[in-house]
Amino acid sequence: MNWKEYIHSDPKVMQGKPVIRGTRITVELVLEKLAAGESIEDLKKSYPHLPEDSIKACLLYAAESVRTDITYPIAS
Repeated sequence: MNWKEYIHSDPKVMQGKPVIRGTRITVELVLEKLAAGESIEDLKKSYPHLPEDSIKACLLYAAESVRTDITYPIAS
């Protein structure tokens, strides 16, 4: 799966945040809901117009973002 088929960014939509194509649902929102413990099934119930692949694309987008980002040690 290529996340680019499902996610795009446009400065005129949600201030340029990455969103699921054809919606105003941000990748950030999807990731926050998954991190809070919601399942893909929960998200599909809340947003029935979203295909499961678009939710999975958000995870792939996040993985690629982290992979290509410069990381720094976090002091404990």
